[in-house]
This record gives sequence, structure tokens and C-alpha cells, in this order.
Amino acid sequence: MSMPATAFSRRGQTTPARREARRFYVFVSPWAIGFVLFSGVPIVASILMSFTHWNLLRDPTWVGLANYQKMIADPEFWESIVNTFYFGAGSVALGVVFTFLLALLLNQPLRFQGLFRTVMYLPSVVSGVATALLWLNILHPDYGLINKLLALIGVQGPGWLGTMEWAMPALILMSVWGAGNTIIIYLAGLQGIPKTLYEAAEIDGAGWWRRFWNVTVPMMSPVIFFNVVTGFIASLQAYVLILIMTEGGPANATMVLGLYIYRHAFTYFDMGYAAALSWAMFLIVIAVTLIQFRLARRWVHYEFK
Repeated sequence: MSMPATAFSRRGQTTPARREARRFYVFVSPWAIGFVLFSGVPIVASILMSFTHWNLLRDPTWVGLANYQKMIADPEFWESIVNTFYFGAGSVALGVVFTFLLALLLNQPLRFQGLFRTVMYLPSVVSGVATALLWLNILHPDYGLINKLLALIGVQGPGWLGTMEWAMPALILMSVWGAGNTIIIYLAGLQGIPKTLYEAAEIDGAGWWRRFWNVTVPMMSPVIFFNVVTGFIASLQAYVLILIMTEGGPANATMVLGLYIYRHAFTYFDMGYAAALSWAMFLIVIAVTLIQFRLARRWVHYEFK
């Protein structure tokens, strides 16, 4: 009795399909093993750790929800939340506008265009410590470059990092320094806008401002939205440069949540509370991202109409 053709074809396809599946598992296994060992296990461990008291010297003791109750009643935690949103909103707003304007300039057909683009990208490859040391000198109240330039026009520069009023604005100003990756993303988006849209707008009598507002901005809104989301996530987790430059001072004026977690983990050795704070940061990042996606429906255009 002969085997049906459909069954024969299915049987004939099983060996190549299984071979392809085995190749898939072989190639994906290094990533999967690395994710489980270096991400999955620490994530689960941090969840369990957040319900314990552990100072790294003694065995952890189970305290239940005590760390979360302490966090809710901790005024410094709420102060760090305010500072985190202050830094996040300021750095994202300034960074998005400034880098977008730079991308518009770098997209113009100018001489030495490649050189200008390289110069604008170079700060993004400088290490964080080198950037912090550079800006410590730029923002120095006595011999810093910014105050020297202000003195040339008769303005007395502030103490910047040494005053509560100017410390956070100084950090926000510094955050724009390494935005080369954002500029490249904007350039890619600008070069993807069809030229026919500008030609049609020009035929309709639109000036440069109307072409920019009615063509460039709507077509770039998905790119702007991407940079806003990723920039906000990065700024909410920032702490390394702030640790080097201000250590959260003066008077906790720059104590962001990431630095507050670092202080409890590696200064006070309160690992359980630091883990609880980390999960609070995770929930804040998720909430802010979801809100941004919800608001994006009102201004992000994925199709030009």
C-alpha cells in the first residue's frame, strides 16, 4: 500500500526542519545561558533580597515588607524622586531640542560636512569619568570656561556645582555633551524624509517655517518620540556622572534616585533596602514609559496624511 503524497511530503520536510531548529537552539544558546545567569538570576535574587535585611557581612534575614514600608516613610526617597524627574525632564527637553537643531544644521549641504559630523559625535565616545573631570573644570567658579566667558560680557558667573540653585541646571547642561548618538538618529530620520513632500509644499507657497512645521516635524515625530523615551529612561537611571561631580550635594540638591540606591548599597551596605529602591525605580520607569506611549497618540504621526 502506497503512502499518501501529503504524508510523504510532511515526512520529507521533518528532517530539514528539525535540523534548522537544532541550529537555532545552538546559536541562541550562548545568549540564553548568559541571560539566565547574568540577568535572570540577579533579577530573581534582587526581588528576594528586597524582602530581607542584608549588610553583606551576615546572612540575610527575612523582614517581609519592612523595606517598602521604610521607603514610603523615607523623606529622602521622595526628595530623590523629585530630583530625578527634575534632571530627567530638563535633560530630555534640552537634549531633544538642542540635538534636533544640530541635526538640522548638519543635514545642510555644507563644505566639510563630514568633519562637522565627526566633531559633534566625538564627545559621545569619551568615557564618563573623563567627561565628569572635564566639566568639573569647565564649571569651576574661579577659572572655569563658562564663568570666564560670562566675565567677558560683564556677568558674574554663579558657583554652579557648589550652590543649590545652580547645581542641577549645571548637570542638565552637561548631559547634552555626549548626545552624538541622538544626533545620528536624527540625521537618519531627516535623510529619510521624501524630497517630494518639500517640493509639494513649496509649490503650494509654503515658506521655510511652514515646511519645517508641517513637513519636517510630523515626519520626524516617530524619531523624536524614540529619543524622548530612550532619553528619559537613561536619565531616570543616571548616577555615575552625578556621583563624580557632586556626590548628591550640595544639601542633597542633586541626589537622584540612582545615586540614592548606590549610597544605600555601597556606603551604608543596606542591600535589602537598595534592592527595594531598585524595584521602585523599575516601576517608575515602566509607568513613565507607558504614559509617554499613551500621550504619543496625540502628536506622533506614523503616516503622513
